[in-house]
Amino acid sequence: MSQNPKDILDTMLGYLGFICEIKEFEHDGLATLQIYTSERERLIGRHGETMEDIQFLLNRLLQAQDKDAPRVQVDVEHYREMREDTLVQKAKQLAELVRKTGRPFHLEPMNAYDRRIIHNAFKDDPEVMTWSPPDDARVKRITLKRRTQPPQR
Repeated sequence: MSQNPKDILDTMLGYLGFICEIKEFEHDGLATLQIYTSERERLIGRHGETMEDIQFLLNRLLQAQDKDAPRVQVDVEHYREMREDTLVQKAKQLAELVRKTGRPFHLEPMNAYDRRIIHNAFKDDPEVMTWSPPDDARVKRITLKRRTQPPQR
């Protein structure tokens, strides 16, 4: 008999020595398990790495139970949400420099999830576009650059 994601996560964190409360949310079809704990920093880890690893392990366990199991997102006290907002705000500030100078700007290397956030933030921007190099690196750079205007007739 399979366990639900919240119970599995609670068991995992218990084995790791965390005392926490987990709340389950659904947004845009994606289940998010929000963790509340007095050891927030330790559970998040450096730049969210521990939280990402826990999410990866949880999803692997869920997929082992059911290969069609939907992915679950793990967040610690809304860290992911706040980090995404900060990332987009920083990129928008840099995009203003691109608009003013016309020169491209290379962002620091980032994982696929963060790159997707940046690409989505600028997908409808008429002046600035994002671009990631087509190499096989797991962590890639994003370049913000001005869109080339179609020739005027």
